[in-house]
Amino acid sequence: MEEIDEIVQEFLVESHENLDQLDRDLVALEREPGSRDLLGSIFRTIHTIKGTSGFLAFGNLESVTHVGENLLARLRDGKLSMTPLTTDVLLAMVDTVRELLASIEDTGAEGDVDVTDVVARITAVLDGTAAEPAPTPITELIPDPEPEPVLEAEPVEVAAPVDEPAPVAPPTPPAAAPQAAGRAAAESTDEGTARRNVADSSIRVDVELLDTLMRLVGELVLTRNQIVRQAGDQDGLDLMRSAQRLNLIATELQEGVMKTRMQPIDHLWSKLPRVVRDLGAACGKNVTLAMVGRETELDRSLLESVKDPLTHLVRNAVDHGLETPEGRRAAGKPAEGVLTLRAYHEGGQVVVEVCDDGAGIDADRIAEKALASGVRTSAQLAQMSSADILQLIFLPGFSTAQSVTNVSGRGVGMDVVKTNIESIGGTIEVESVMGRGTTCRLRIPLTLAIVPALTVECAGDRYAIPQVSLLELVALDADRAASAVEDVNGASVYRLRGALLPLVRLTDVLGVESERSDGHVLIAVLQAEGKRFGLVIDRVLNTEEIVVKPLTSRLKSLGTYSGATILGDGRVALILDVQALARRALTAEALERGAGESTAKEQRSSGEHLRMLVAGIGGGRRVAIPLSSVTRLENVAASSVEVVGSREVVQYRGAILPLLRLDRHLGTMSERAGDDLVVVVYSAGSRSVAIVVDEIIDIVDEETEVHSDIDDHGLVGSTLIRDRIVEVLDVRAAILAADPKFYSDPEVDLDVRNELQEAV
Repeated sequence: MEEIDEIVQEFLVESHENLDQLDRDLVALEREPGSRDLLGSIFRTIHTIKGTSGFLAFGNLESVTHVGENLLARLRDGKLSMTPLTTDVLLAMVDTVRELLASIEDTGAEGDVDVTDVVARITAVLDGTAAEPAPTPITELIPDPEPEPVLEAEPVEVAAPVDEPAPVAPPTPPAAAPQAAGRAAAESTDEGTARRNVADSSIRVDVELLDTLMRLVGELVLTRNQIVRQAGDQDGLDLMRSAQRLNLIATELQEGVMKTRMQPIDHLWSKLPRVVRDLGAACGKNVTLAMVGRETELDRSLLESVKDPLTHLVRNAVDHGLETPEGRRAAGKPAEGVLTLRAYHEGGQVVVEVCDDGAGIDADRIAEKALASGVRTSAQLAQMSSADILQLIFLPGFSTAQSVTNVSGRGVGMDVVKTNIESIGGTIEVESVMGRGTTCRLRIPLTLAIVPALTVECAGDRYAIPQVSLLELVALDADRAASAVEDVNGASVYRLRGALLPLVRLTDVLGVESERSDGHVLIAVLQAEGKRFGLVIDRVLNTEEIVVKPLTSRLKSLGTYSGATILGDGRVALILDVQALARRALTAEALERGAGESTAKEQRSSGEHLRMLVAGIGGGRRVAIPLSSVTRLENVAASSVEVVGSREVVQYRGAILPLLRLDRHLGTMSERAGDDLVVVVYSAGSRSVAIVVDEIIDIVDEETEVHSDIDDHGLVGSTLIRDRIVEVLDVRAAILAADPKFYSDPEVDLDVRNELQEAV
């Protein structure tokens, strides 16, 4: 028999459960014929079975439940009263429905189950033509006390020794008991066990119980890791065998429990056909929705997290991606657009694709919009590939819609999509071909409960890196590290197979000292937010499955860790937040890009060029800061800011730095939202201050002649940088606002005066 369709399977399970409840409710209703609650419950159950059977084209089942529903409606409305006859016909209806369900389960069809008799009986009750059954005589209820005669078997002659009895034929069953014999045969199988129906083969389990089981399996996995490690350090053969057996059992149990949490992605997709239909009608477009891989399973805890991003991508594809019927015909396409949802497993992840056969995304138009809105400069856009330019659609406030509608155009949504996907450890990619269509690809982990990870060491402490973000490991000896790792204004980069890789030193992130003194450099190449970067660590320890434990609010606010786990040796390890580390790498990348742009210009430099850091401070304003004294660009947690007296300070590499919020200093309002601050560390001599800006926009190395001498508060004038007016910061005034004693050192004062003289 072919496997029953999943929808029919769910219908059978639910219907069997409902029928069992119907038996109980009908018997109870006979005792309480006036109970409206029981009548309402029975009516709703039959109505549900009738509606679904009609949808699935089970005609006989629909006709039986339809006439039964009519009878129940009369009872509910008080037009008929409950009698033994109505109870009998309703119970007969339940039995017939059960036979039909059994046939559907066995063959996928209703078979030859006859429903005319029960339909006629119920119709007779409705018409008032049915007669109440005569009471059964009491004598018919008492079994005959006389035993049934036993038929003697005639002896059969066989060639056997005299002392062996001749075989006796088994007694023939009495003719009066064929039904009992048939029933006994039906209740037995070759194995002597009753056949289970589809409802008996599944149970309903509370979600909280599954979560509890998952937590217990997580603890078991941790204990297994510890025992396997300890067994490996000892010589006992029996202990090693037991540990290996425990490892296998725990792994199978883990996989089994995780399967109970897995649900097909069709639970999400089932609502999208209506969304596509309504949205297509609203936009005046004809859209066909195709779904491939709807049986692909995903941890139920992630389904809800993916729901809103997936819905938004589908809406975007219909609204932005697909053309109108007229536009498609003009392009030589069918008038009806095709939107395809595709899901599949790949590399321990679930990949979900939203594909349309529309006009595609014009990368040049994206670049023009980015340039006009000031999010990228022309020099930056010139160095970006088409794929990188397409990623700009995920920037907050970015939209290419010509007008704002109730569907799109406000520049919100795609940035939220990216944030939500990355919050669960996933990534999003965009591919587009002009005239052929666009594909948005989500890569989502199978589960967040137990994940494979690489354990590393830094300054004697252990940390875990989820392997889903790990691309490769690179080890450099002392000689190679000295030449291959370059330092540009405090930002380290490494040229990996011809491509520059920004480096983030974990020791700098944690504010600790490395234990390596041999000059060797070990780099974990990671990928997050569409960027690759290298994390410099001290040592690689092991790869193992870890159980993710949530962090307290105080640790989570640091923005460096995404969770914690217990390793096989019993030690606690913090799980690094790769997304947060990637944001730190962007500052190093910006510095490196600025250095790369200036290489050719340095050859013709005649002293008229000055390297400037361009930063945004809110309200669309941009400020240029001389780069010669900028030692670092950092992201620090807002919660790490403290107040000493009336001034804000922050701890930085063992020192206490005065903090200056540049937006307040220049009389504007910051527009940055988030738990971290973008900080420019400015140093001269032995003193430093931290200047807070909204964002680092660019690093330029070109002629910066001051075109305006408007000496507004905090400024020394303005200049044109790449066709944009940029205010030049009065560094001395800004530094004094943060640290009035900054220039008490004559050496510091001389350095700043020389720098300001160069700037103006």
